[in-house]
Amino acid sequence: MSRSWLYAQPDLWAEIERLRAAHYRERRSRVPARQRTSDASLLRRLEAANARIRRLTEENQQLREQLARALGEHRAVTTRTSPPRAGAGSAP
Repeated sequence: MSRSWLYAQPDLWAEIERLRAAHYRERRSRVPARQRTSDASLLRRLEAANARIRRLTEENQQLREQLARALGEHRAVTTRTSPPRAGAGSAP
């Protein structure tokens, strides 16, 4: 059987191409066993990520509270030291 005869058979040629593509995908997707991530390792990484998210959420809340206090203090200082605005409840 010659290669040229195979190329001339569309159904055989299509099957050859399909098998080649499948083989290529399989070779690319295989990861050696020593490089694969274990379930335990993935679980530890997930737990670490969740702990970090909790810490960042707590820090974010603390920063929001600090900002609210600082803005409140700033507003209190500026309203005490600002002269009254004309037309804001004052008589002419």
